[in-house]
Amino acid sequence: MTLRLLCIGAHPDDCEFKTGGLTALWTGLGREARFLCMTDGSAGHHEQGGQVLVERRRNEARNGAASVGADSVMLGNPDGCLMPTLENRERLITEIRTYQPDVIVAPRTNDYHPDHRYTAILVQDACYMMMVPNIVPLVPVLKKNPVVLLMSDRFTNPPFEPDLVFDLDSVIERKIDAGLQHISQVQEWLPHIGGYAGELPEPGPERDRYLRSRESGKAIAEADRFRDHLIARYGEERGRSVRHAEAFAVSEYAAPLTDSLAKELFPF
Repeated sequence: MTLRLLCIGAHPDDCEFKTGGLTALWTGLGREARFLCMTDGSAGHHEQGGQVLVERRRNEARNGAASVGADSVMLGNPDGCLMPTLENRERLITEIRTYQPDVIVAPRTNDYHPDHRYTAILVQDACYMMMVPNIVPLVPVLKKNPVVLLMSDRFTNPPFEPDLVFDLDSVIERKIDAGLQHISQVQEWLPHIGGYAGELPEPGPERDRYLRSRESGKAIAEADRFRDHLIARYGEERGRSVRHAEAFAVSEYAAPLTDSLAKELFPF
């Protein structure tokens, strides 16, 4: 059976930005991947809104996921209004059981954004319950509990401590391609809310270079931040030469990641 990766984000671009590299490595081995978005993205703009923005972001999500070999599913909760309700937990359990992933990736529970936090809590709450047959009884339970990885962040209470750091140099362009499919975000909303809209070059090759450099810089910063982990994983020579990376922690609420399982799931 083909191994499956399920990346769960609150908003239509979260998986591309946080897990695009891992997903490209994963699907590069002929495996399957899915980006599951908990909200409809309807709050993520300063000029657009409503169904027009929802459809725009749905299309961006589809294109972003496809750039790294994944498909895209959006559950459609209103952006900015996600709550860790029983209904949402059961919807998530249904999605997980239906897709049958071997690995799930999600945010940590101490994120700044309530949608991110509640996505994390919903995944955490689903971790045990999705293996209980009498919970959502019409959807069969999984044969085995998946490994759950947590996305890297820079929050300090508690600080992020990685268990896995991956070399993305071979797939960095695909990761960047995935993120840049979200035009409404990388060219409009994020520059506006981040206060750097005035730095954007005019549309064209120069803007594309600017945006690609900006996204590449995030992965370079991750490699530098976790250089010791890269050396431990890949050896001194390769570990020091890696330019781009993504990092993940293993959740204690799901299946343990043994050394043998790690080699099977993450042979890159």
